[in-house]
Amino acid sequence: MSSTLQREDIVRLCERVEGAQTRARAIPKLTDEYPALSVADGYAVQSELRRRYLAQGQRLVGWKAGLTSKAKMRQMGVDVPSIGFLTDRMARPENGAISTGDLVHPRVECEVAFVMRDELRGPGCTAQQVLAATDYVLPALEIIDSRFAGFKFDLPSVIADNGSSARFVGGGRARLVDELDLRTLGVVLEKNGEIVALGASAAVLGHPAEAVAMLVNILAELGESLAAGSFVMSGGITEAVAVAPGDNVVARFQELGSVSVRFTE
Repeated sequence: MSSTLQREDIVRLCERVEGAQTRARAIPKLTDEYPALSVADGYAVQSELRRRYLAQGQRLVGWKAGLTSKAKMRQMGVDVPSIGFLTDRMARPENGAISTGDLVHPRVECEVAFVMRDELRGPGCTAQQVLAATDYVLPALEIIDSRFAGFKFDLPSVIADNGSSARFVGGGRARLVDELDLRTLGVVLEKNGEIVALGASAAVLGHPAEAVAMLVNILAELGESLAAGSFVMSGGITEAVAVAPGDNVVARFQELGSVSVRFTE
């Protein structure tokens, strides 16, 4: 995957995204100024952002697949999945509190998370290889937070913004992949005791492992692999739900238990 951006443009766009993330401020989508921005350009900006965060002392703990369900693609107006990176500073404890003061307009979604036992490399990675390389799966919540005004973006811009990554929470019951059918897990997302979304894991590319395989193959295009021990979010099963201070959210997964979090100012 080859970017056509000049180095100074990559740095400029990275600084714009980094500033929006660290200062929790909304910015125009990047294609407003760079209308020819491509998916490869978006990943070039994301890679520069990851390099900066790691240089600042953050630790890479895994990756996320984004826009992997028809509901999310329809909600966000895109038609191709994407990936982003996860660092230790994005992790939050199960049943803990997440401040919204350093987020722009947070939304929450429920996902199946994979913890990898073995390294995976593309191209040509398959869902079967993902399942064979998985240590265990567990239920998770991802708090996404597009830094673009009005939560409106295109694919290159959201990739540059690291797939709207903000926070993630794992919980529930860890299970081996051969103990359950990952295609048919039902999920209920509740906010303040009311059901706000329902879904089944097959909404994620037909099978969550397909999303992880897609992620591995995109990493291969970037010259990278999925390391053993990685925590991988396979993508939102339902549409993302907006949250605000005072909200309590719980996702109940068939066979995997529940995971919850509350939001403060």
